[in-house]
Amino acid sequence: MIRRNIELFFLLLGPTCFAQEIAIHPNAHAHNDYEHARPLKEALENGFLSVEADVHLRNGTLVVAHNFTTSHSPSFERLYLRPLDSLLRIHNGFVYANEQKTFFLMIDIKTEAEATYIALRKLFDKYQSLNCNAVNCPVKIFLSGERPLSTMAREGYAGVGIDGRPDDLGKGYASDLMPVISDTYKNWSGWNGNSAPAGKDLQRIRELAQRVHAEGKRLRLWAIPDNEVGWGALLNAGVDLINTDRLQQLNSFLSHRRL
Repeated sequence: MIRRNIELFFLLLGPTCFAQEIAIHPNAHAHNDYEHARPLKEALENGFLSVEADVHLRNGTLVVAHNFTTSHSPSFERLYLRPLDSLLRIHNGFVYANEQKTFFLMIDIKTEAEATYIALRKLFDKYQSLNCNAVNCPVKIFLSGERPLSTMAREGYAGVGIDGRPDDLGKGYASDLMPVISDTYKNWSGWNGNSAPAGKDLQRIRELAQRVHAEGKRLRLWAIPDNEVGWGALLNAGVDLINTDRLQQLNSFLSHRRL
């Protein structure tokens, strides 16, 4: 089994992910990662610690696609779970060889919540290494989109988390069950990112970030101004996960920001 997984790792990801000098970016989130030419691999090559995949339950199989699935839609297991499982085996329990940080895998459920959740749980049972526990959490899987919130809250935390919304703050959801709070950017600011923001442009985001961080959670906004001005301003305002389609550019920006 290990040999097969390692062979699959080389087939799907290639040896570049073994590079020791990759700069790892805890704030980088690959929006709709599966739409890139090389899903997961490009995110790993650019040091991302968070990726997002839209998942549909189609004829009993979990496949990856944005809105519509076809018979050619790739399986979620093949694109993400098998390669990540192989990486953990190769890198002694971590996704990156040179970084012992938790990797975030966000699953945006596009089909009916409960049926898709049941199918996901069965699939996760095959990959116990990817499920968090009280001692070890190499990959933090959390569910967004059509969220089975009431079911997961009733079950209690069982290794898989759920993507929160601002309305979920103050309701007692622990950070292991709800590690991230997400919302669309336009609900919090009208600033377009074309020039430096005025003091009040991001004030509501700063206040939201304070509430999120007070509960030990991370803040992610989608549909943000996806450029260097926007990234820097949102990081300064307290946004933790920068949602982007521009992987190489964000990698370069964050690498230079560290200097």
